Amino acid sequence: MNSINRILIIKLRAIGDVVLSTIVIKNLRSAFPNASIDFLTEDFCNQVVDGNPHINQVLVLYRKKNRSLPWYRRWQNDVRFLLHVKRQHYDLVFDFFGNPRSAFLTFISGARQRVGYDYRIRQLAYTTVVTSRAKEVHEAPWHLDALQAVGIPVISRELDVHINNNDQLFAAQFLEREQLTGQRLAAVNFSGGWPAKKWPLGNFAILAERITEQYQAKILVLWGPGEKPEAEELQKMCRVPLILIPETSLKQLGAILTKIQLLVTTDSGPMHLAAAVSTPCVALFGPTNYRLQGPFGACHEVVAKTDLDCLGCNRLDCDHNSCMQALTVDMVFSAVTRCVARNNLFEFGNHD
Repeated sequence: MNSINRILIIKLRAIGDVVLSTIVIKNLRSAFPNASIDFLTEDFCNQVVDGNPHINQVLVLYRKKNRSLPWYRRWQNDVRFLLHVKRQHYDLVFDFFGNPRSAFLTFISGARQRVGYDYRIRQLAYTTVVTSRAKEVHEAPWHLDALQAVGIPVISRELDVHINNNDQLFAAQFLEREQLTGQRLAAVNFSGGWPAKKWPLGNFAILAERITEQYQAKILVLWGPGEKPEAEELQKMCRVPLILIPETSLKQLGAILTKIQLLVTTDSGPMHLAAAVSTPCVALFGPTNYRLQGPFGACHEVVAKTDLDCLGCNRLDCDHNSCMQALTVDMVFSAVTRCVARNNLFEFGNHD
């Protein structure tokens, strides 16, 4: 390990998964203070690691952009990217994604040490194969198994997402513009990425009313690309004022999340981003496993209908969506109350 000079971390997608993989960064930097440490991900996730002081270079794979090109252009771009990876002359590569593309990237890197998990034929790409505990432990510490497999000590179990000063200024200016500076702030995130993860908008509206009444907090509504009409619909449903955040980059969203005291959210990228910046979450779970993919950290509350046989089915869509429909506003508000008490939020609010 003393001869390791160049390291590559591979985690292609999605936003939340890339956030969870940042748990390895401080550990690698501690073990290899003088090494060059790069991170390879796809273009819609690269903001998660851009600007991280422990990362030397972010390699971006433009998969979605390439899909719109003719086949020969896609082939040219793929070959060009593979050659670029190979020319970096990495000594140590970690594949934390484990699909055929990431396994091939790991193999083609030519690194002397290539670490990945025991997934079918893909494990042939690695020199060190790690027994996967993906169905046993939370995804964040699951990444640390690969480090320990090659003798790298774990000195940190924290996620590592950095928000720069410009993004913090963006968030501060938004709050000032909306006259929210110094106010008690909570936020709701209705988007789950998958249709099966969604909770009814009407429930979010009622919940926002109860939080406002109980804690005298202002409620922000998070939204991403293509979601503004739904956010505006939620705004119209609610009997108390809801403030829509402006259009943001991922880091600007992270900066806004540092300004609020509480986020009520479905399982999503913003949930993991909030956990990474230490904002307490009340997280609603149904088709995904909250024990494995819940918000990482001790300050959060999870709401799930645990007596359902189909809980954690991982279906993207569902014709009955029982797991999310069964979550009542009372159940979620009870979790909000527990989260407020656990973290001493809204300290001067009415939360007896």
